[in-house]
Amino acid sequence: MTALNVLGGPLLACSYAPLSGFFRDGCCHTDENDHGTHVVCARISSDFLAYSLARGNDLITPRPQYRFAGLKAGDRWCLCAARWKEALAAGVAPPVHLEATHAKALEIVSLEQLKLHAL
Repeated sequence: MTALNVLGGPLLACSYAPLSGFFRDGCCHTDENDHGTHVVCARISSDFLAYSLARGNDLITPRPQYRFAGLKAGDRWCLCAARWKEALAAGVAPPVHLEATHAKALEIVSLEQLKLHAL
């Protein structure tokens, strides 16, 4: 079965450079092993990177053992839906690419919240 995005269409790729996704396939695919629910495709901002670092999740430092090159402002990345929601409450939620955000995100954040932050 083809994965769907939050708008009900086919899930589009989020980023191949850097290579994003729980499966590092460029898409915000998920399954039962993805305990972080990495399904929100966002264009990363410096404010979000600083917020995430302060919350204990360093998304800046490269970690080659996890095929992670490190992020910089402007990169697209599949974020954990709960972290995006936290960032929303803190006023630093990065903009979202709706067509590349997995429908599973709607179990954690509303479509209205995502649309208000759409690219």
